[in-house]
Amino acid sequence: MILFRSLRVRMIVFLVALLGLVQASEFILTNHASYNAARGKLEDDLGVGEKVFARVLRQNAESQEQAAAVLASDFAFREAVATGDVGTLASALENHGARIKAKALLYVNLNGDVVADTLRPGEPSRHFEFEGLIEQARSQGDASTIGMLEDRAFQMIAVPVRAPITIGWIVACFPIDGELAGDLRGLTGLEVSFALEHAGHWSLLASTLPPAQSGALRAGIPPYPAAMQTRLLSMPGGDQQARFVALGDVGAEHIVAVLQRPIADAMARFRSLRATLIVLGVISLALSIAGSIMIGLGITRPIELLLAAVRRIRQGDYSEPIRIQRDDEIGVLAQGLDHMRAGIAEREQRILKLAYVDSLTQLPNRSQFNEALEQGIAAARARGGALAILVMDLDRFKYVNDSLGHGVGDHLLRQVGQRLASLIGPEGRVARLGGDEFAMLTFAADPAEVIELAQKIAASLERPIYYQEQLLDVGTSIGIALYPLHATDSETLVRNADIAMYVAKRNKSGYTIYDPNYDTSQKEHLSLLGELRRAVEHGELRLYYQPKVTLNSAAVVAAEALIRWIHPVRGLVPPALFVPFAEHTGYIKVLTRWVLQEAVRQCGVWRRDGVELQISVNISARDLMNRDLPDAIQALLLEHDVPPRLLCLEITESGFMEDPMHAQEVLERLAKIGLQLSIDDYGTGYSSLSYIMQLPVNELKIDRSFVSHMGEKGDLATIVRSTIELGHSLGLKVVAEGVEDGQCFALLRELGCDSAQGYFISPPLPAEAFREWLAGSLPGSAPVKRAQQSASLSELARRQSATG
Repeated sequence: MILFRSLRVRMIVFLVALLGLVQASEFILTNHASYNAARGKLEDDLGVGEKVFARVLRQNAESQEQAAAVLASDFAFREAVATGDVGTLASALENHGARIKAKALLYVNLNGDVVADTLRPGEPSRHFEFEGLIEQARSQGDASTIGMLEDRAFQMIAVPVRAPITIGWIVACFPIDGELAGDLRGLTGLEVSFALEHAGHWSLLASTLPPAQSGALRAGIPPYPAAMQTRLLSMPGGDQQARFVALGDVGAEHIVAVLQRPIADAMARFRSLRATLIVLGVISLALSIAGSIMIGLGITRPIELLLAAVRRIRQGDYSEPIRIQRDDEIGVLAQGLDHMRAGIAEREQRILKLAYVDSLTQLPNRSQFNEALEQGIAAARARGGALAILVMDLDRFKYVNDSLGHGVGDHLLRQVGQRLASLIGPEGRVARLGGDEFAMLTFAADPAEVIELAQKIAASLERPIYYQEQLLDVGTSIGIALYPLHATDSETLVRNADIAMYVAKRNKSGYTIYDPNYDTSQKEHLSLLGELRRAVEHGELRLYYQPKVTLNSAAVVAAEALIRWIHPVRGLVPPALFVPFAEHTGYIKVLTRWVLQEAVRQCGVWRRDGVELQISVNISARDLMNRDLPDAIQALLLEHDVPPRLLCLEITESGFMEDPMHAQEVLERLAKIGLQLSIDDYGTGYSSLSYIMQLPVNELKIDRSFVSHMGEKGDLATIVRSTIELGHSLGLKVVAEGVEDGQCFALLRELGCDSAQGYFISPPLPAEAFREWLAGSLPGSAPVKRAQQSASLSELARRQSATG
């Protein structure tokens, strides 16, 4: 097969094969025509033979008829017939039969009875078997037929005996035997056989064929009358063309003559023509091979030179020009290939740069980083060392890109790339994977060194980045994966670092080292997402309500609606397990819609029962991106007859910092409706005071991380005090969440905080339990009662002091 890969060999083989095919076709057609001509010649010979055969039989019949007529006109014979002298008749028949060489002579009277018979001498009279012959002779004067007597075939001629009228008939019988067949073969040049069919079976009466062919003939004759056609017979020694001639029918017996001749005899004259064609074919084939080789060499030699040039180009060698000077198409091809060689040499340098270098930051791209990582893993494996990769993306980059334009975003990416390159060192590798995602490769073996590098990266991005005196504020989330601790191949290592990066982004931790449990957590989140869709449809979600009380009077003024999931298998699923994941996947919009609808409905129920209580509902950053949110809330308030002042929406700082302009637009529309707005988890985000002053908010909630431990840590109490003073200076009510004990409750009241909520007051309760708690029938209402009493005594003491 390797030989046939050569174009030259294929061309020679093709041309030779084509000529050989033409010659073979010509030979086949000539041979077929010769065969048909031979069969046509045989058909003609059989037709001539059949005519000769018929003429011989007719001539025999005529001569035998004349010989029999001599006896019929003999006076003594007619007298013996008239007197009924059977002995004289038999003697006359026997003597005359010997003279005319008849095998048998019979005398048949007018009644059709055989009176004398040389075939059966001395036997009594019998009725003649061939009545049709006598009837034909009676009407025509004489007649002849071929039939069987004594299991032998005869040609029978009936001649009338007249005195002067017909008084009987002489029937002369001449055998149809091998002697006759031989005579006919001598006259016609054909093989002659006589066959008898009786009851569907054929037997040969006589034949000029050899014994082996005689048996094949007997077996190959089809049933009568289908046999009466010219056909090809398969015989030992070769096929033969045969023609069947009907000789006589008597009852169920049929006698036929078979004239046949071997096809090989007719083909003999064409053998010399076939030999001539073969010789000419061999000569022309040899000439075609020689010519094909010359043509192939003329075409393929310059092509081989071109192929050699292509191999050099394929191997990256563009130095040697292609020197083929021809005026035909191959010359044009060579010139074009040489131009292409020069162009490829020029473009390859640019392509290599585009394939492995990020055009924006001039850092290695993903492809080059993957190759470097695989090489690094191979080297680390060989020396038994370790390495680490850090995958990071930029926080709030989308805001910068969308609000300030792609040009500013590109500038930011270039600045980040330069800072990362300055940190990684000469042995490491930094690359831009795409978008705002970067990756770093370091051969640090100690995880502490990798963590220190991640901290340096985070610190470097905290330094201001300016664009035309515009401050660009971004952060980063970094995922870390170690080889061989977390993976032994590049693809899995990058995937695990990517997973760790998303965990860092979700937890706002800056950086995170990969943990195998994160994979399990991701799978569980995927499972929870599907089950969460079912939970909304099957009513598995519940709203629990946690009261907010004023610190000066301990009166319940509001309640925060908190979602809970009562899973049929897992039981109570904490919001921390599914709410962040719902925010990440966008399903939070469905949850928010359900919470709003259920909270407004419950608020309407309590209002109709005489309890006017403000309900607070948390909304996410994705909800603020929904321009239809104000209209949807207004429709819910109208549906359940709830005044807008009884609904408060709590928004985290990060929620309106992702897209401040759009968030402010939606918040202003919500404020126009009359809703109360609150900044939730204040102190944990990145909002600036100047921006908060522009928002139409009514309330500031201090995050529980500052409140719950303020009694133990003085610095936290200082932060809470300053936050309360800041909120009051902005004209906002201040709410502290996470109040866990009475000490914290009392300290907040001293600091002037307006309201508080937490487990010291009450845990979140279902709607019915919350209603009972309000009525004071639950044990959990005791702390509020004590707070209310304490607040009343304090107020009384203050008044007495003032009047004293």
